[in-house]
Amino acid sequence: MKGTWKLKLRLWGAMLIMFGMLYLIIMFAGNLLGYGGFYQFYAIAGIGVIFLQYLMGPKLVEMSMGVKPLSKEEAPYIHEMVEELSREAGIPKPKIGISPTSVPNAFAYGRSKRSGHVCITQGILGLLDRDELKAVLGHEMGHIKHNDMAITTIVSVIPMICYYIAFSFMFSRGDNNNSGAIIGILAFAAYFIGQLLVLFISRIREYYADEASVEFGAKPNDLASALYKLVYGASNSSEEQIKDIDGTRAFFLNDVNDAQKDIRSLRELDLDNNGKISDEELNQLANRNIKVKGSENISEVFSTHPNMLKRIKRLAELEK
Repeated sequence: MKGTWKLKLRLWGAMLIMFGMLYLIIMFAGNLLGYGGFYQFYAIAGIGVIFLQYLMGPKLVEMSMGVKPLSKEEAPYIHEMVEELSREAGIPKPKIGISPTSVPNAFAYGRSKRSGHVCITQGILGLLDRDELKAVLGHEMGHIKHNDMAITTIVSVIPMICYYIAFSFMFSRGDNNNSGAIIGILAFAAYFIGQLLVLFISRIREYYADEASVEFGAKPNDLASALYKLVYGASNSSEEQIKDIDGTRAFFLNDVNDAQKDIRSLRELDLDNNGKISDEELNQLANRNIKVKGSENISEVFSTHPNMLKRIKRLAELEK
C-alpha cells in the first residue's frame, strides 16, 4: 500500500520520542533528587494506569455510547460485510454493535484483534449506500488490525505521568537549587509536547485506517463519499446531539465538531452537486494543488483527526 511505510515510521517515531522523553525526565529527577526508587514508583504507577485503561476502556465506551449488540437477524448485510472484511484483514470477526445516537458515524474499540468491536450509530443507517458503508467498516477494521486501541491507551498515559510529575514537583523546594521546580517545569513541558504527540499519532492512525479500507477492497471514492455524507449529517445535527457524544468523538471516523467547517471544503469537490464524490471528481482532485488556510493548519495540530481536505486529497492519490 502506497505510503504505508511512511505512516509507520511517523507513528513509531512519535512513540519513541514520547517514551524517550518520559524516561529522561524520570531518570533526571531520580538522579537530581537522589531518590533511588523514584523512577520505579512512576514506572509502576504508569503500568498500573495503563492496565486499568486497557481493562476498563471497552466497557466505558459501551456505557458512554449506549452500545447494544447488533444481531445477524437484524442486519444480515452488515454481518456479511464484516465477515468479508475480517477475511481480507486476516483477523477474527469482531463483535458488531449499534449506538442509538442519531449523529451518523462509526467507531471501533476493544483490547486486541481477538476482542475487537465495530459499532455503527443509528444515524448512519439509510444515509450511506452499501459500498460507502463497507468502506467505513473497512476503516474501522483497519483500526482493529493495527491494534490502534492498545496503542492509544499506552501513549495517552505518558503525558498523564508527566503531568503528575509536574504537579508533584512544580512548587516543591529542594536542596539542589530549587531542583523540584526545575523538574516540574521540564515535566510540564513534556506533558504539553506529549499531548501534541498523542494528537499527531491519532491523526496518523486515521490516515493508516483509510489506507487499510482501500487495501481491504474499498474504492477511495466510496470512502471519500462516506466521509462527505458523515460530515453533512453531523453538520445538520443539533448542538445537544453533538454535545452528548463529545467525550467519544476521538473514536469516530471524523471529528463531528469540525463538521460545519469541513462541509464547506467538501462541497467544492462535489462538482455535480449530487451529494457524492465520484471516481471522476476524486481523480480531478488528485491532479490539483489544494490550499489549506494557515489557521486550519494550526487548528489541525490540536485535533484528533486530519484536516478533511488533506485527507480526501490523500484518498485521491491512492486512486492513482
